Amino acid sequence: MKRRIIGVVAAVLLAAIGTAFLVIYVRSAEERALAGQETVEVLVVTGDVARGTPATDLAGLVTTERVPAKVRAEGGVSSLDQLDGQVASVDLVAGEQVVTSRFAEPAELETRRAIDIPEGLQGITISIAPQRALGGEIRPGDTVGFFASFSFDDEEIVTEDEEQLRRQISETTKIILHKLLVTNVQVEQLPQAAGEEDVERTGPALAPTGNLLITLAVDVAQAERIVFSAEYGTIWLSAQDEDTTEEGSRIRTPGNIYDD
Repeated sequence: MKRRIIGVVAAVLLAAIGTAFLVIYVRSAEERALAGQETVEVLVVTGDVARGTPATDLAGLVTTERVPAKVRAEGGVSSLDQLDGQVASVDLVAGEQVVTSRFAEPAELETRRAIDIPEGLQGITISIAPQRALGGEIRPGDTVGFFASFSFDDEEIVTEDEEQLRRQISETTKIILHKLLVTNVQVEQLPQAAGEEDVERTGPALAPTGNLLITLAVDVAQAERIVFSAEYGTIWLSAQDEDTTEEGSRIRTPGNIYDD
């Protein structure tokens, strides 16, 4: 019996020693890999984080790791203090670095909450650069005008039956839809938050640095026109309200762009 107990204890000790040697080896390998490189500390997510979670609640869901400076994500942070007062603007997953672009002020996040699509309509999403969507200052609940521009100059329309279509829409711009309801807005990357060394910002607001994904509530005919415009042309959105007039619109071409 004593021999059996001694054997068990010995096996446990050997396993513990083996684990310790393995940890030491891994750490040594990591140190060798980082030798001679400039390294920085970054926070890395260790568990899934839901959108809207305050940064102050992440203490048990992040860990500090040292990585080569060249692989640090843009906007990466080394302390949750750098995100004081902010909340996660998107869902975070284990393994990703904590970056400022994925956090926002609670009030800002609230303005980007999706709203329900009205009954009988359908949602359709377009990807558009900020300068084509009011500089990124567009929120769920807004209504927008939809401009489409086309330029088929090469071999994009080649059949005889489509030649008339080419003449109709080549190098043209027109507002084709009015007062479309915005139901959701997502951004690829938020404006970078000011660092501690930055002076108080008094100039224009920062715009997003990536495309916006804007979901619109539309009927079938509107959806078809939006998809066609996104596939074969370029899109601009304008701010509209219930009093915005629809008068004066016409197809604009190189031949009449200077007309009144």
